[in-house]
Amino acid sequence: MTTPAADSDDVADLRVRPPLQRRTREAWHRILDAGVALLEHGGYDAFTIAAVCERANVAPRAIYDRVDDKESLFLAVYEHGIARLRAEYHVFADDERWRDLSTHQLVEDAVHEVAAIFTRHAAFLRAVVLISGAHSEVRRRGARYSQDLGDRFTQLLLRARDDLAHPDAETAIRHIFTTTFSTLVVRTAYGPAFATEATDDQTFLAMLVDVAQRYLLHQCDDHY
Repeated sequence: MTTPAADSDDVADLRVRPPLQRRTREAWHRILDAGVALLEHGGYDAFTIAAVCERANVAPRAIYDRVDDKESLFLAVYEHGIARLRAEYHVFADDERWRDLSTHQLVEDAVHEVAAIFTRHAAFLRAVVLISGAHSEVRRRGARYSQDLGDRFTQLLLRARDDLAHPDAETAIRHIFTTTFSTLVVRTAYGPAFATEATDDQTFLAMLVDVAQRYLLHQCDDHY
């Protein structure tokens, strides 16, 4: 895989000049969508200015009016793709979604929601996880957005803190989020057979839920 150009903490010049007119806003949105699609289908190697222009049906000027170089475009595309999945984080604060659930079901559904985000955005996440190994700025931003998801997951499960079998409920929940999230990252980036025997998605998800419930609730009942 081609190594991304920027791997430094100096990103002050990676800025977008926002389009002001409707026509240029529409063209910019096509450019961002095209960039996400290229990353999803071919990773960073497929992400070139020429490929983005062809897929978005724009001239290079439409890109350079907004950004100075490929690296700035790449980060704009990254943020565009991340915004799509971050829009789904709101589910963790949706009172209606979680009302009247038992603690057992609350844990199960919370794990399911995290996994569902990975499933729905698997192609994009696979690309950016692999890129992050060689791109410090993507790694930095990804860590921040992952922390945000972890905070939301934690706040949701803290509703049941009195039912959790740990004196430090918040730390326990964060441990489970880290385990769940990290496992999903590896499976999404490298496939179901990486470092273990391959399992289908349903079995894999059931195992994630099982780990979370056993750790948080210390349950050994008829569910297992």
